Amino acid sequence: MLSAVLAWVLALCAVTAGVLVFRFDSMARATFALLAALLCVAGEVLLLGLQYLGVVIVLMMTIEMAVMAVFMIMFMMNPAGLMPMAMLHNTRAAAALCAALFALLATGVLTADWPRATGRPPADPTFELGMSLMGPQMLTMMTLGTALFATIVATVVLATRRGRYDRWGDDLRAARPDDPARGGVGR
Repeated sequence: MLSAVLAWVLALCAVTAGVLVFRFDSMARATFALLAALLCVAGEVLLLGLQYLGVVIVLMMTIEMAVMAVFMIMFMMNPAGLMPMAMLHNTRAAAALCAALFALLATGVLTADWPRATGRPPADPTFELGMSLMGPQMLTMMTLGTALFATIVATVVLATRRGRYDRWGDDLRAARPDDPARGGVGR
């Protein structure tokens, strides 16, 4: 009973956040509203008992939306929503297309001859999901994911010329930093 109530609450929150994506004037706010909607969807997946997939959705969408927000703030004309702007384009055609697609999908769901469940659930659904998605290449994909993450960290480290403590030199207790690049906090 509690899981059914939680599923409805998450569904309503996801739809509300999805609507807010198109109501906000700011691209950054729209990005975070989209993140909220996707996190609610991840909660639904977790409620279905697919912990691995739910956590992957949370991690992937959080990182993706954070990167997107950074790029929105850097490159968009109106990142903070200080000037009115519309997130909607060609609203009549989009609404007609969405209504037709919803009707088609709802008709398919209601008229489909759904198969009956046979057998028992697997002992380890996470393992079975991994095997069905990746097959015997799961170890390869895990190694590749770790290598990609290490590559991302290495490129960020190599891209910065100075480290966190470079401005202080060897003596971290100095009263004032000997920083060749002026500026920063308190300057």
